[in-house]
Amino acid sequence: MENQVAKEAHAVAPPPTTVEAGKPAGGGVVVQNGPPGPARAAHAPGSATDGDAVLSKVEMERKLSMVKAWEEHEKSKVDNRAEQKMSSILSWENTKKASIEAKLRTREEKLEKKKAEYAEKMRNRIATIHKEAEEKRASVEAKRQEEMLKYQETAAKHRSKGTTPKKKILECFS
Repeated sequence: MENQVAKEAHAVAPPPTTVEAGKPAGGGVVVQNGPPGPARAAHAPGSATDGDAVLSKVEMERKLSMVKAWEEHEKSKVDNRAEQKMSSILSWENTKKASIEAKLRTREEKLEKKKAEYAEKMRNRIATIHKEAEEKRASVEAKRQEEMLKYQETAAKHRSKGTTPKKKILECFS
């Protein structure tokens, strides 16, 4: 019997069952550090409560994997949209560049054509000037030949007569 009394003395007394609303049993003050969590009672392994904990853990892991899969799916959609927009921008850029380069080539061709026409025009002018110069040279040469003949004939006359040519005064008025 003494053994039973000793066991009862060491046994923990259950808390009182009647509790006023908002006040802890025994009249003490309860301090909580954070949000209330699930009640953690010491249960024997293999009990029904242990199985519930395993099921709730499995359910939580399933939910987390669903959230992770959803997140990955949304990220891939964002990546695909961004990639599509980048591709669209690259296509737009290439189209605009090709258009501008085509205009540039067209403008360069027009300028080359104008340059060739202008060069031809200048070559024609040079040919015309050369032709006029040749005509003037020929005219000067012909006049020179005429004057040479004239002076040769005058010199022959003076030789045959034995006279000397006289200087003409004020030759510009004659």
